[in-house]
Amino acid sequence: MHSPEPKPTDYVHSESFLHSLMRRQLRLSIACAAAFLVALLGMPLLNYFFPEAMAVRVGGFTLTWLLLGVLFFPFVWIISFLFIRRSIALEEAEVREANESGRQEGR
Repeated sequence: MHSPEPKPTDYVHSESFLHSLMRRQLRLSIACAAAFLVALLGMPLLNYFFPEAMAVRVGGFTLTWLLLGVLFFPFVWIISFLFIRRSIALEEAEVREANESGRQEGR
């Protein structure tokens, strides 16, 4: 019996495609988590090592509260926004690559 020719979309549903995409998204997740942890763990360290600098008043707040109470939440939103945009871009790049390799195999 003759096996059917693979369709260009078969690669998109293959294990290698999913493994590659998941590996790239894992790297992205680790990078975003590292950025979050640096900010989260950096605050106590800054307060411990530079208490005078963190006590300086900026806009009515001490620098500690400005960073923690005002700027931390937008920082988390920025990390989330970049993660989502980059994740979608990774998926689209994988699909483009799959379509190109499918076209080349179909020749």
